[in-house]
Amino acid sequence: MEQLFTDRSSVATEGKFNVSIFSNKDTTKSVDLTAGIVEFKYYESILSDTMRVEFSFVDTGNSIDKKSITESLPLVGTEKVDIVLTDNKKVVIGDNPKLTMYVNKVTPVFDDSSRQVINISLVSKEFILNKKINLTDRFDGRISDTVKKILTDQNYLATKKTVDDIEETQNNFNFIGNNKKPLYTLNWLSKKAVSYENQSLDNNSGYFLYETSLGFHFKSIDGLLKQKHKKSFIYNDTSIIPKGYDGKALTYDRDNLINARSKFEIGTYDTRIVMFDPFNTYYEVKNITADQENLELGGKEFPKLNEEFDTEKPFTRTTYYVLDTGTIPSGGTEDQLKKSKEENFIYGDIANQATMRYNQFFSFKSSITISGDFSLHAGDAIFLDVPRLEAEQTKKIDITDGGLYIITDLCHFISPQGTFTKLNLIRDSFGRSGNHSKSTSQGVI
Repeated sequence: MEQLFTDRSSVATEGKFNVSIFSNKDTTKSVDLTAGIVEFKYYESILSDTMRVEFSFVDTGNSIDKKSITESLPLVGTEKVDIVLTDNKKVVIGDNPKLTMYVNKVTPVFDDSSRQVINISLVSKEFILNKKINLTDRFDGRISDTVKKILTDQNYLATKKTVDDIEETQNNFNFIGNNKKPLYTLNWLSKKAVSYENQSLDNNSGYFLYETSLGFHFKSIDGLLKQKHKKSFIYNDTSIIPKGYDGKALTYDRDNLINARSKFEIGTYDTRIVMFDPFNTYYEVKNITADQENLELGGKEFPKLNEEFDTEKPFTRTTYYVLDTGTIPSGGTEDQLKKSKEENFIYGDIANQATMRYNQFFSFKSSITISGDFSLHAGDAIFLDVPRLEAEQTKKIDITDGGLYIITDLCHFISPQGTFTKLNLIRDSFGRSGNHSKSTSQGVI
């Protein structure tokens, strides 16, 4: 993402930031780094457990007591850093809730007798704590409840951040921590979760765990696609923003992630699951085909595949599972005996469905750069319109690539050239569905 920011001073907006770092040795000692920062990048992603920040800092050796920051603090890693970001529309990150991060890596870039340039990488507290905690306890009940417990319990990550955006799951799963890391376990559970509101057993499943400046989120794929778009953007060749749009995309790149052979190999549309139950020697083979009628789609429809490749065996990927019948049932002795013939995890209804849904979700990708907008977050839905390619230049919108997208990756970039926001956008299907605003008009570029 870093290489896609260029000098666009004619359209740049001005963003502000304030960065203060605290000493580990003396927590009352802090340094305001704001004046020395020449480039600042803030990242969020639904594919990352936690947020991160990177910035370049010029140290002239006059931070504290006429010493460099690395010497005066001293800068050794894990230092607390308070951050406040403000865009030109007065949207603030780091005010409520407060944004506190920690030094993870310091990389010297340039050094002479008069100044030093260093790159500082910041991470969330939970990112560092994760390396020091192992899960050894047993966990029972709904997956969404377990996720919240691991995030908030004092014996685990004990986060003080907001965890209200935990989408309720309908399925239970009992397991033992087996000395695994908390964030690893949370991502492992994401692939086993089925949303109570937005998904159904035997059809679709799969979640994402991620962090934004607003807190932690645990959201289903279909829940992300079901939300209404937060803002609408248009990419065109003029400086005019048509009615109904919130802003203009300064750059636009499209990458339809279609590789027919690869899609077949990973089982995007057709899979087979083979299950064996050692409890009663039961053996079952189940074919699963994507059914868009029961899925929440970002666009209008899935791609239509060539019927020449239809075969008598309607699957392109096979997975094998040994069923965990009777594994660590919950309750007392009598309850455990009653549940001894039940599956702990219903592989036939969830496992391959999640694999298919993840692969479908990352089918169509677009990337745009907009003027700095700190109101947007990873996981938000936006509406994007682009010009239709026509010989007569009618300036109509593209009905194939336009429509609803989910922000998978976000970077707020602040430099002397201006403030920009880079968005990587994903959806599972093609075709413009819905409208960029509340009006029923299809609009023009």
